[in-house]
Amino acid sequence: MHVVIVVQNLSVPFDRRVWLECQALRDGGHRVSVICPKGPGDPGRSVIDEVALYKYRPYTGSGRPLDFVVEYLWSFAATAWLLARVWQRRRFDVLQACNPPDIFWPLGLAFRIVGGSHFVFDHHDLCPELFESRFPKRGRGLYWALRALEWCTHRSADHVIATNESYRQVAIGRGGKLPGDVTVVRTGPDASTLRRQAPDPSMRGGRQLLAAYLGVMGPQDGVDIVVKAADIIVHSWGRDDIAFVLMGTGDCFDELVRLRDDLDLGDYVTFTGRASDELVTRVLSTADVGLSPDPKNPLNDVSTMNKTMEYMAFGLPTVAFDLHETRVSAADAAIYAEPNDIDLYAKAMVQLLDDPQLRASMGAIARARVEDELAWGHQRAAYVAIYDSLDPSRSLALPAGDAPADLAPTDEG
Repeated sequence: MHVVIVVQNLSVPFDRRVWLECQALRDGGHRVSVICPKGPGDPGRSVIDEVALYKYRPYTGSGRPLDFVVEYLWSFAATAWLLARVWQRRRFDVLQACNPPDIFWPLGLAFRIVGGSHFVFDHHDLCPELFESRFPKRGRGLYWALRALEWCTHRSADHVIATNESYRQVAIGRGGKLPGDVTVVRTGPDASTLRRQAPDPSMRGGRQLLAAYLGVMGPQDGVDIVVKAADIIVHSWGRDDIAFVLMGTGDCFDELVRLRDDLDLGDYVTFTGRASDELVTRVLSTADVGLSPDPKNPLNDVSTMNKTMEYMAFGLPTVAFDLHETRVSAADAAIYAEPNDIDLYAKAMVQLLDDPQLRASMGAIARARVEDELAWGHQRAAYVAIYDSLDPSRSLALPAGDAPADLAPTDEG
């Protein structure tokens, strides 16, 4: 089949989950196209590992609620335009929409009516709870509007992919899906490529211990907690033997850098910005602990944190707040602080950093859980089975040999 995957909040292959899905479908004999925003320096159209990538220029605002509305309208229009172009080149059998946001269900319905394609929803985030975590003082009207969009997305989908059991219950409960139409596919790390390599002492910045963060830096991600905890550790407790490397970017990046500088932590806390796979490997192969500072709220408590499982793939113990799905993922491979207490988070971090035997045992547990249960290799069969179960008789795709002739890399779009 020809499968088109739509992503709005990250570029591909930077979105690790979607890229693993693309590879799984490709290896399963399916043709895969992706529509997503451009990352820095990305061309408008390219082919990577037999996956066709169609990209549009993203809209960037200042982070206000109105900016998100404009961004989503722009993304919807750009996605619809590129979907029409893909359809003209080669009709597709399945449209998979990933959220956030929950806005692509009209396109799923439209192409179902026009050409009989299936619509699959890959549920990455709870958008109503995401809105509440970012804008806690905003009106409830927008929250319920997002609930309505979420309901429409679930009800429109032929099948829903949930990232964990908590999200599956949301799909069945408030989404109204039948249990048989919802499959859990966790965002497992690729254990064959994400594994500890030789450490790079230069990553420690001349200090004995290294704590690392990898991920998005938005209001709901708690990276400010790491910076404030570092302030307590360095300036209140007088520890000068710990370095902090924070990898990633997001809406709060500039604000976090200012906070670091205001707290006089420039010699201790390093922000790398968007990190290459090579840099991620060097840092996580050298680090002593991984940091998952996501505060407890209705979104984070039931969400699976990709960074936690990537730390585990590198054999790193994690410092986290006590969240339901984080415990499901990490189990005994993490040390848990009372939610949202920065002092207790700092104490948990120092406790783990000062106990090399505990770190070693928890790191071994982490890697074993990835290899035995959490790795993408254990998830991909369930993902591919969803597509194998879809009825190909509804397909209007061209014969397999009629590949589009214009999928060579270009810089248009």
